Amino acid sequence: MGHLAGTWLRRIGLTAVAFAGGAVSSHLAGATSQTQSPYAPIEQLARALALVENQYVEPAQRNKLIEGAVKGMVAELDPHSAFMTAEEFSQFQEETGGRFGGVGVEVDYRNETPTVIAPIEGSPAERAGIRSGDQIVAIDGKPTRGERLDKLITLMRGPAGSKVRVLIRRPGVTEPLNFELKREEIRVTSVVAKRMEHDVAYIRLKQFQEGTHEELLQAAGKLRAASKSPLAGVILDMRNNPGGLVDEAEGVADEFLGSGTIYSTRHRNVVVDEARATPGGAFSSLPIVVLVNEYSASSSELVAGALQDNKRATVIGTTTFGKGSVQTIYELPGGAGMRLTTMRYYTPSGRSIQAQGVQPDVVVQAAKGDKLAEVMRESDLEGHLAPEGASGGKPRPVLVGGGEGSEISRDVPADPRKGKDFVLSLGYETLLKEARKGR
Repeated sequence: MGHLAGTWLRRIGLTAVAFAGGAVSSHLAGATSQTQSPYAPIEQLARALALVENQYVEPAQRNKLIEGAVKGMVAELDPHSAFMTAEEFSQFQEETGGRFGGVGVEVDYRNETPTVIAPIEGSPAERAGIRSGDQIVAIDGKPTRGERLDKLITLMRGPAGSKVRVLIRRPGVTEPLNFELKREEIRVTSVVAKRMEHDVAYIRLKQFQEGTHEELLQAAGKLRAASKSPLAGVILDMRNNPGGLVDEAEGVADEFLGSGTIYSTRHRNVVVDEARATPGGAFSSLPIVVLVNEYSASSSELVAGALQDNKRATVIGTTTFGKGSVQTIYELPGGAGMRLTTMRYYTPSGRSIQAQGVQPDVVVQAAKGDKLAEVMRESDLEGHLAPEGASGGKPRPVLVGGGEGSEISRDVPADPRKGKDFVLSLGYETLLKEARKGR
């Protein structure tokens, strides 16, 4: 059993009810009210199961029916609780472990089309020549249009050594491109670090998976070994970080704090736990700037909120996604699993992030004329947990020139002021000013 604070930023659901060219036969037998009995819901489920097994037009498999009933029951709770089949649970465990069989591409929807954000360095996709911006038209001959992103990711994954065919449409190229890729075990690193000019450490956290805290400590050692000069400060970039494992996020936050609360959790309005920082963190004495955006969710919001409330960092960017709940992972018989929302988490000052997000200290608004994608946050998801408390606070300074329209750098320049990433450039300038004040 483990705890997860992650998110799925795109949920696409289709419900169809058709009464076309047919007849409806109604049998209303034995509809006795049993609302007083605690066993009434179970009796109703058993009755429905018997009717489907005996009266459905085609023979139905009982295990599939039960599986569907459990899925529907859990899905009714909130957008982040889910029953997972054995296959789905296995894939989920691979994702949180940072290893899976696949071709090595980061994919997201852009203009309603699954698009390659970036191939993973050294992966089959990168070696084959797949590029950022490539649109995935078909996978093994199956068109991708209209399919859920998680299903497309499942189609591209598989045992190492197996092959998958991917049809690509590339901007500027007339004909579609065919790629046959051999899957390999992909190891996704969650921490990217670089030492910039003026001794600024840039650390990007992609997600919180098994080993993220250890990766951060290794990065800290390399950053310090890269020069005899001490580090002047840290830019912690958590833009597009969807969250992940809570214990890893707690460990990461602890490296930036010397004392104080990291977060607290409540179950049915009762405090369950309070995580506190310990002395001696790897970056606990350095100035920090945190970069976030609307796709920073859950565990990344937990870390941003902890550093902001403890006055350890200036947070820059756009208001975050707003997922303030924790999911506990349960193993079920037959290899299945369940992701169940069991707690809400709160920042050190008692703020609830749920359906509100973390508001940056400096809000960066997209420049006028930038083409903006439709932004979906927790509050837009059907069935989300209600927010608690006020979301306002003090008005924040607003700067125009980036945010949702800002290009997030993959190859970070030594001096971000010379690059296209407005938010990173702003964070760099802010950190340099804070470092000079501390001298």
